[in-house]
Amino acid sequence: MQQSEPKHGVLAVASLREYFHDALQGALAHQHVAVADQTEQYVVNLLTLFARSEQLYEPTPDGVRLRPLVQMLSDALEAPSALERERALQRLGDVSLFIAGFFAHSFARKLIDINYHIAMGGRAYGTLADGLARGRKQVMARVYAELAAKFLPLVDALGEISDAARRYTQADILRLYEIWLKTGSPRARGLLRQLGIDAAPVAILQN
Repeated sequence: MQQSEPKHGVLAVASLREYFHDALQGALAHQHVAVADQTEQYVVNLLTLFARSEQLYEPTPDGVRLRPLVQMLSDALEAPSALERERALQRLGDVSLFIAGFFAHSFARKLIDINYHIAMGGRAYGTLADGLARGRKQVMARVYAELAAKFLPLVDALGEISDAARRYTQADILRLYEIWLKTGSPRARGLLRQLGIDAAPVAILQN
């Protein structure tokens, strides 16, 4: 992959898909996560697609927004056909994975947290895998099953890609600690150690 030298913190790349392919492979290796080639390619395609904001956000009466996950789940449950249900579940899983991986730090002041996205996305992929396993789409069933089983490690891998040019503030460090407490993310704990913090669970005092 051809790259130009960084200028003002921006790295120019010849191919966005190629960039995400290389970045994901590096992050998976660093996180000691192994996935099938088809699963890796699926995630690369997802990243390339959502790099275009119009593919991630949707038009609403209030402007372009990211639809709540619960509405995506409702779309799947109320889908008039099996194909539309499959597409709605895929959308739910894809958005959950992307947002949890790339925007974990943005949850600090929101009621809906990262573990909610992990739970919703993992269940969506798992439901897809179960449904497709009984049909003719065996390859995709295996991909979705692996996405469901390794959702958190994949979130960590995407987070590593997102954090490549990030500088941590004190608020970010606190958020990392919260993420580790809630999800048990090995990556969050590793980052805390790199920042000189030996993460340990908070003991809950009982009366």
